[in-house]
Amino acid sequence: MKTLFLRDEGLGPWVEAMMARYPVLAPVARKSRFVFAELEDAKDVRLDYDTTILPPKKAFFPPKQDLVHFTGTEARGCIDPQAKVLFGVHPYDIKAIHMLDVLFREGYADHNYLANREHTYIVGSSVQKHYEHAFFGSVSVDVPVTGHDLFLTRVEGGYTIDVLTAKGEELVNLVSLSGASDIQANAANKINADALTSCPKKLNNTAQEIQAKVRASWNSPLWEEVSDRCFSCGSCNTVCPTCYCFDVQDVWHIDQKGGTRYRRWDACMTSEFAEVSVQGGTESFRKTLADRFRHRIMRKAVYLNDKLGGPACVGCGRCAGACTADIADPTAFINTIMEAKQ
Repeated sequence: MKTLFLRDEGLGPWVEAMMARYPVLAPVARKSRFVFAELEDAKDVRLDYDTTILPPKKAFFPPKQDLVHFTGTEARGCIDPQAKVLFGVHPYDIKAIHMLDVLFREGYADHNYLANREHTYIVGSSVQKHYEHAFFGSVSVDVPVTGHDLFLTRVEGGYTIDVLTAKGEELVNLVSLSGASDIQANAANKINADALTSCPKKLNNTAQEIQAKVRASWNSPLWEEVSDRCFSCGSCNTVCPTCYCFDVQDVWHIDQKGGTRYRRWDACMTSEFAEVSVQGGTESFRKTLADRFRHRIMRKAVYLNDKLGGPACVGCGRCAGACTADIADPTAFINTIMEAKQ
């Protein structure tokens, strides 16, 4: 790995050079919030954002995606990835993307996701301002060493750029950059380390302790007490960077000679998510609010830990910010259940 230095005044021209070659998705302001959107002007980039409303996974796993076009005699896949740059991704979202890479590659690989992923350049950036619900320091989200091509850290006078892959090398070669000094590189390391310890919220126990206690708390009355306020809206799932469930539907053309199979994001907190058709109607595997709330927490803190090497939560805090009932904050519930008696 090599580390370069980009002066403040060089950021715009560099982004413009990328825009001349690829679509560039970056954090931009939308009133008081931020979203990842395709840039029309390099000046719109906001690397000082706290978090985005939706995670950048939408670049590879869009909220709605055509899978197959079909007729009565044939079917044709819709995989048609376009090269693009995903710019300004915070460390917790980089870690989430890596988790999705693992989950979408295992077993029957999801070629739609993987094709989009492999054609995307990912440029990470340091956290300059914490989101009020962030707790990524509690789930060991340091700057990842994989899952992205470049990483920018805001230091005095500009940005250090860690070059991690050949794809990253291609992007930095679009402009002339000098090597970062030891002082700049050390400053960047300290800034990223400090970001971990200054999150507004935190979990009070290790991932291993949480996994064991939450698993053992299946029958705790807390599940029902807390979930009683839930509206089953699914907002916590929708904004989560590691949720990957989807529903598949077929839509026929009006002439009934063909149609399209598409998928859309689904949410396990909604009442219909676990419904199946049975003779005489439907049946649900998770009928109650408590069933669904427990399933969500178990998925994040227990079920996927062994597969992912840690919890399936990166501490972004988006779920807490999106929840109108104010019950989705993992730190609040998990810290409470860790203190409760069995």
